[in-house]
Amino acid sequence: MGQNHILVSVPDSALREAFGAVPDGVELVEWDMAGPPPAADIDIVVPPYMAGTGPLAALNGVAARLVQSQSIGYDGVADALPAGNVFANAVSVHETSTAELAVALMLASQRGLPEFVRSAGRGTWEPLRRESLADRTVLIVGYGGVGKAIEERLRGFETTVVRVASRAREDAGGHVHGIDELPSLLPQADIVVVGVPLNEATTHLIDNGFLSLLQDGALVVNVSRGAVADTDALLDHASRGRLRLALDVTDPEPLPDGHPLFALPNVIVTPHVGGASSAMMPRMARLLRSQAERMLRGEEPLNVVVRT
Repeated sequence: MGQNHILVSVPDSALREAFGAVPDGVELVEWDMAGPPPAADIDIVVPPYMAGTGPLAALNGVAARLVQSQSIGYDGVADALPAGNVFANAVSVHETSTAELAVALMLASQRGLPEFVRSAGRGTWEPLRRESLADRTVLIVGYGGVGKAIEERLRGFETTVVRVASRAREDAGGHVHGIDELPSLLPQADIVVVGVPLNEATTHLIDNGFLSLLQDGALVVNVSRGAVADTDALLDHASRGRLRLALDVTDPEPLPDGHPLFALPNVIVTPHVGGASSAMMPRMARLLRSQAERMLRGEEPLNVVVRT
């Protein structure tokens, strides 16, 4: 059964403005979870974006019916979320932008865009014949929403896409390999793009053994979480010039100023901006509006991933 009034807290004016006209029965307040809560009972709480799990401690003593994250990943949430809470992630908000960045990183590395930009910055004309994206084998490790969005965008680039999920299965697009098959799949890949969630099974998935199976000159793109990769192993293979890297996420994060990964010409680092595009706020606002309207109607929320 629905209810007549719900209170929704958002962490900043940007999301409040993106939300637009507030439906009847919905009250919107700003709470960044750093100060005292605006009420003892808040129906939907939206924590700050990219602030980690720390702000969740502010929910102690607050009766919240739904905690709506602005991120897809939810590693560490189960341990940090006070008891009695329901947590939903932001599926539908970031997949498109993250896939855009993944393809942009592939193209930039394959076609040598950083080198061309550096040459132009020196005022020199240095034509080079670089690798194509066409005719390459791209291994997508992690076939969730982001992985599927990357595959969609690769269709027009005339690549061979090999898909890997936690377990082997068949779908409308053919065979999806299980992650246990990586030892036989990695040697075939020209490009590996990783979009798995971070958990016990995927922590340091990209280790020396993983990287050693790749052919010389292969490109590793990580748009998942920094701790999915062993930074020492990445640095070793890249500094020897054996592999190329394109990293939107790192461990530690942020990557400290002067870190050796920044200086390597075969490494592209972007500062965890996969979802940080102009598409984010309108999509986040649509998701939040949908959650609020569902609550008013007495329906279950979307995207619930943790209950404590």
